[in-house]
Amino acid sequence: MFNQINKSVFSLGILKKLAFLVCAAPLAVFAQEWPAKPITFLNPFPAGGGTDAFARPLAAQLTEQLGKQIIIDNRGGAGGTVGASVAAKAAPDGYTWFIGATHHTIAPSMYKNLDYDIEKSFIPVAMIANVPQVLVINPQRVSARNAKEFIELMKKNPGKYNFASAGSGTVHHLAGELFKIQTGSFITHIPYRGAGPAMNDLLAGQIDLEFDGLATSAPQINAGKLVAIALASNKRSPAIPNVPTFKESGLPDYEVSTWYSLFAPAGTPRPIVDRMIVEVQKALNTPKLKAIWEKNGSDTPTLSGDAFGRQVRADVVRWSSVVKKSGASLD
Repeated sequence: MFNQINKSVFSLGILKKLAFLVCAAPLAVFAQEWPAKPITFLNPFPAGGGTDAFARPLAAQLTEQLGKQIIIDNRGGAGGTVGASVAAKAAPDGYTWFIGATHHTIAPSMYKNLDYDIEKSFIPVAMIANVPQVLVINPQRVSARNAKEFIELMKKNPGKYNFASAGSGTVHHLAGELFKIQTGSFITHIPYRGAGPAMNDLLAGQIDLEFDGLATSAPQINAGKLVAIALASNKRSPAIPNVPTFKESGLPDYEVSTWYSLFAPAGTPRPIVDRMIVEVQKALNTPKLKAIWEKNGSDTPTLSGDAFGRQVRADVVRWSSVVKKSGASLD
């Protein structure tokens, strides 16, 4: 009897393995043949923002590597949640990918009726860039030139000054709320439909200041159009080496960065996801992209797959705490 049971278990094991191989074989072939047509990267922010600064060079490099055109489709609105919703409903066939950002780990705490879940509706592929936030001012509207002067000015004039963000619930918004918590100051939040429009109004003198990703601010800082007060990082950036960190400026716990990432809609075949992980890492390590990333203030990230998924979970928890403490809401 015992031998018969063993034989049955053994046979069942063989059948399961055969079934797995039968199911896996088409997927493996599918992955080898992929891509057979153009690919879309859905960017949930308007053109011209920090997301574009990395998504477009990456798309160009991957187009070269894969031999198929990668198209950037900008779908801005509601702090990146409109585009995320569209991407979550896309066919999981390897031809639509989602360019996510730190903003999407804040959204669950800000939006009560999201029709997607950043942790369940997508497969984490890779972090593609990680850019520290920098506090920039329009020098015609704000007299401070360093962090100490700026904090004193904000405390003496609660509500007088305003800061732009890429939208309510974005990391630009929560960076401002975290700053207010840590300094006991108050600055009025003005949300925009993306970092590009916010930057345009800051440069035009319609807005006083912005907590912005270094990718979009560095060119304006280096051109003398904006003044950088401090960098929200634990080290200075080669993109703006003369700008001190908040830690150096007496605010040691103020660190905020914006990461940009690639996600696949849930259900995308694992062999295709794994292939894209390899291709992204290959692209990020090309001299061309390394140079662009350094110019835009980003290191070359190595987080991918499950490790990147754990980072997403940690940020969901972190920003939930900031939202609760600040009372941040959708303006």
